[in-house]
Amino acid sequence: MARATAAKVDTSIAVLEAAKKVLHQNGYAKLSTRDVAAAAGVPLSQIHYHFGSKQGMLLALYEYLNSQLLDRQNAMYANTTLTLSQQWDLACDYLDDDIASGYVRIMQELVAASWSDPEVAKVLRAGLKGWLDLLTEAARRAERSFGSLGPFSAEEIAGLVAQAFIGGESLYLLGAEQEGLPVRRVLRRVGDLIRFAEGNSSKR
Repeated sequence: MARATAAKVDTSIAVLEAAKKVLHQNGYAKLSTRDVAAAAGVPLSQIHYHFGSKQGMLLALYEYLNSQLLDRQNAMYANTTLTLSQQWDLACDYLDDDIASGYVRIMQELVAASWSDPEVAKVLRAGLKGWLDLLTEAARRAERSFGSLGPFSAEEIAGLVAQAFIGGESLYLLGAEQEGLPVRRVLRRVGDLIRFAEGNSSKR
């Protein structure tokens, strides 16, 4: 029984990894379960068995990828040896890594799919909430450290950060950096602003 369960999990992961590869290569518009099955080396029936449909596979792919992202972010924010500015720098490093690995393209393809699929949108919003909760708690720690976030609440700071990164990803994929817009450089400069605030806070 345990062996059968392990085999089922292994097949599911193989299909999700194949879906990630095919989605990155072909985009959502050209994504087919037949291509995913071929990339995974499994019969097409296995996709329907494990996920029910193309939509079910996409929802499972998002949850699979988002859990990895949240694990990474949780570990970063739990590292008390890092200052807030160092955590921001690391988040920017992660963005560079995610662009290079294709993760950003995959996530943005899923966001685009959600515009016409309410069920995908619902799952993406739920996943985004986990990230926003982490950002909000980080903003609250900053507020305790700095004494104030100016006119912003912790929730508003979290919203600004989320919009900055998600918007930055979209602009990067549009080729804005090639046209001279300093997308990632601007994000990294926010780390300098946080360092400035940390320096002022330490002088009080």
